[in-house]
Amino acid sequence: MFRISEWIDRDDFAKLMRFCRYLGRDGSASVFEVDLNRLAASIREGELRPEEVLDLVEGYEAEFEEGSLEDLERLVEEYMPRVVVRRLGKEIIFEPRAYLGDAVRDLREAGILRYDRDRRVFVLVKPMYLFEAMNRLRARGIRVVDETGIKPRQELPLKLSFRGELRPYQAEALEKWRGNGYRGVVSLPTGSGKTIVAIAAIAELSVRTLIVAFTKEQMFQWRDKILEFTDAPPNMVGLFYGEEKRVAPITVTTYQSAFRYIDQLYPYYSFLIVDEVHHLPAEKFRYIAEHSVAIYRMGLSATVVREDGKHVELFPLMGGLVYHKSASELAEEGYLARYKLIVIKVDLTPEERARYRKLLDEYRKLARGRTFEQLLAAARHGDAEAIKAIKIRTEIRQLVHNARRKIEIVQKIVSEELQKGSKILVFTQYVDQAKKLAEILAAPYITGELDETTRKARLEAFKASKSGVLVLTTVGDEGIDIPDANVGIIVAGTGSRRQYLQRLGRLLRPAPGKEARLYEIVVKNTFEEFESRKRRSVLASLGM
Repeated sequence: MFRISEWIDRDDFAKLMRFCRYLGRDGSASVFEVDLNRLAASIREGELRPEEVLDLVEGYEAEFEEGSLEDLERLVEEYMPRVVVRRLGKEIIFEPRAYLGDAVRDLREAGILRYDRDRRVFVLVKPMYLFEAMNRLRARGIRVVDETGIKPRQELPLKLSFRGELRPYQAEALEKWRGNGYRGVVSLPTGSGKTIVAIAAIAELSVRTLIVAFTKEQMFQWRDKILEFTDAPPNMVGLFYGEEKRVAPITVTTYQSAFRYIDQLYPYYSFLIVDEVHHLPAEKFRYIAEHSVAIYRMGLSATVVREDGKHVELFPLMGGLVYHKSASELAEEGYLARYKLIVIKVDLTPEERARYRKLLDEYRKLARGRTFEQLLAAARHGDAEAIKAIKIRTEIRQLVHNARRKIEIVQKIVSEELQKGSKILVFTQYVDQAKKLAEILAAPYITGELDETTRKARLEAFKASKSGVLVLTTVGDEGIDIPDANVGIIVAGTGSRRQYLQRLGRLLRPAPGKEARLYEIVVKNTFEEFESRKRRSVLASLGM
């Protein structure tokens, strides 16, 4: 029973009578008593929405003589469409306590919710939409009871301070990301300090953060940089990979570990940072972003564009591309070293040329005009000629990539550059070629097959040297940080523009008077000329 002292609007009085009995005037107030039968019938027949009941009573500042506003809220909630959201093992489920109908249609069509007929619940297919799905339902008048225990904003144990100083473009990138709702991809060249932008974001938000790095080397670099540029104590930053799996307020992991364990990690983090984010659209790795509930997201990459066009699938996962700056722009501003690109063309030896032509003729006969993609498809279905053609194509590529005169040119460039005191990175695609070049050049090599301790020791020894040579396979395309390297030699590569930019980026850390030089050694009149033009075309598209 409640009293209303104000003058009651005629329409509002009619609404009150849909769930109350009018008991008359008592002095200066009108007295009403809630009628449960009228309340149930009005809501059931759609004459009144549950929230209207509370809005009316609260709006007129009713004074309760029997019961209370809280009692009325409990009564009304029984009639409101309700969903209980909870975790069940690795799943997040939405248990409807009323027929939801059109209220969830768009969520089902978007593949966010899937109805499980046996259990009569909705399963959250993409946990990244957890809070969005709950907010949409609330906006549609559905009471959401959240029993997951997952908060949209999970604070760090202490507020972090950023101990660095952002360059103007880094501050601009952070502002663009902030203006996009603390979500989005920042694209900056290798050596420009993308990691520092992200660390400033961690300090600003000061929420529990999961960082996904592509290689173990990058993972260690992230930990060291966080401790250097913030006042986070060492025990606040954990590594989660291989044998070491320590969950901490700020956790750094690899793509592989994140893929395997994201279903266990996701409840604990509000901020997701993905380094080398161009890898994320791969079917395996996109699972990481889709199964994280983090509302704050930042992707980092020097080369967002993918050869297969799947970068368009990346942006919805992280919040779109919010900032880009090219290497040439930063070089002009003095933040990256100036650079020179040098293409050196060599011939095959007569013996290599004869073998190349023979293999090429065999390949063309077996391919019968089919593209490489068509040959791959045919090989998967057991086509013997397609299988043989693919093997011959591999032989052709290895013959060209390992051309004898390439090795001679590498020796010549290395000799000249060492006399200048240069620090040289030699890039190849093949482990065997890396070992051969290392032997000829009397230099260390780093390949993916080396154990972590050996790789780290060789890398640290090269970093400590003032001049020298280091031979790298594709393991050096990402995650190798050697600030004073100034010369690169591409002995064998692909047509990948991203790989080309990454290899160039390894050389662009600025230093007084530094000019980086990237050599490409290309065999004339072979596929290498086409691939060289293709990968260098990215420079024009980026204004470099």
